[in-house]
Formats: sequence, C-alpha cells, structure tokens
Amino acid sequence: GSLQLNCNKEGFNAVGTSSHHSKARIGYIANDQHDCRSCDSRIGFGTGGHPNNSNTCGNAALHSSDNGDRDIRAMGYILTTFDYDSHYWSDKNQYNTPGGRTGFDSQETKLPTYWNTPFSKICLGMKISGQLRFIVINKQANSLYSLIADGTYRATSLGRNEWKKLIGAAGSLQLNCNKEGFNTVGTSSYHSKARVGYIANDQNGCGSCDSRIGFGTGGYPNNSITCGNVAAHSPDNGNRNITAMGYILVQ
Repeated sequence: GSLQLNCNKEGFNAVGTSSHHSKARIGYIANDQHDCRSCDSRIGFGTGGHPNNSNTCGNAALHSSDNGDRDIRAMGYILTTFDYDSHYWSDKNQYNTPGGRTGFDSQETKLPTYWNTPFSKICLGMKISGQLRFIVINKQANSLYSLIADGTYRATSLGRNEWKKLIGAAGSLQLNCNKEGFNTVGTSSYHSKARVGYIANDQNGCGSCDSRIGFGTGGYPNNSITCGNVAAHSPDNGNRNITAMGYILVQ
C-alpha cells in the first residue's frame, strides 16, 4: 500500500476541494501538498479521479507517495441483498440455494428453512476478518419468517454484553435505549435498525439511535452496513463501522 503524506482524509464520500482528484465513497485520500486540494493518492471503494479515474476499488498513488507509485485494483463490494428493507425478510422466495451447502463462507443465501422450519433455538454467527463468533437465542417459533416477516417488534433478553460478543473486543454501543430482538427499530426509522439485533442511543429514549449490532441492519449513521456493528455519538468503545458476514441457523 502507498499513500502521500498530507491531507489524510478518511471516511464516507471522502473528497478534497477538487473533485477532479482522488476521491472515495468509502476510503482514504492523501496529498503531497499541505492541504486536500489536489489529492493524488487513495485507498478505498467506489473511487475515482486523478491519477487514474478507471481504478474504482483499490490503491492509486502518484507524486511522492510513501511507498512508490501504485495502481492496484481490487474487487470490492457492499452487499445490500439482506439490508433492513430487503423484500427477502418478508417473502418466501429462495436466494442462491447452492450457497447453503458451502459452509461458513461469504456466499449469501436464503433457504426454504426460513419459512418452513420450527425451532427452539437460534444460533447467530458473525465472521469478521476471518474470526467466527456465535451467540444463541432460546426462542420457540414456527419459523424465522413468523418472527420477522410482518415487521412487528419481538423482544429478546440477551443483554448488550452478549450481543457485543459477536464483534469481539471492538464491539461498541451507546449507553441508552438498549432495545433488542426482531424488527428492532426506534421511533425514528431513519436511524439505526436491525431485523435481528440490538440498537442503542446516546439520548434517553429510542428516538435517534446511532448504534447497532445485528443482521439485516440499516439506517444512520451508516446505511450501507447491513450486518455487523455501527456506532457513533459517544458509544462505549469508540466509533465503529464494522462489516460482518452473518449466519442465522435454527435448531
């Protein structure tokens, strides 16, 4: 990896004062000048601009970068198949059924077991940077479909520390609201929400939740992360934008 030494701007929609130069929908831009006006290096997703507008994901660097000139292209993607508003949570349509036979990999799948299998336990798993972690919900139901499809909130009682185990030491949530379960949404649907998960707020109440851990997630402060941990505005372990591969199993 290679970047210039100045500017050092990172985040979402990272653009300097010149949109002709390096920019990223999600990423990091840098410059050889003491400002962000003419950034010639970047690492990120959804990228563009000088020095190579055709490199849309990876590392592009020029003009005195710290590890030499670079034009490294990567395959990057943000999966929205199972975001909070996806129709797959409320219908009985399968999705990539062969993916259900390949184990704990990165293939998204939805099997008929979503609507036709009764259970007494739900095993929730997240894989982050190759590390797979699980928690268990003891819950009896006719199917996952019966718990999620109608959009009705149904509470669970695992507690914030149990949900944070899915993320590991980096897990972070705000201190208030603390609402968990199925179809977990505060009074503002613009803010953090989860089909299966936990939401929290820095205010007293659930009006503007800015943090979450869960599956089928969405909303502020990062609508593009659909599984994992998002946290902003005074969470207990720092701001987070952690994307995970999620697995929901029943027994």
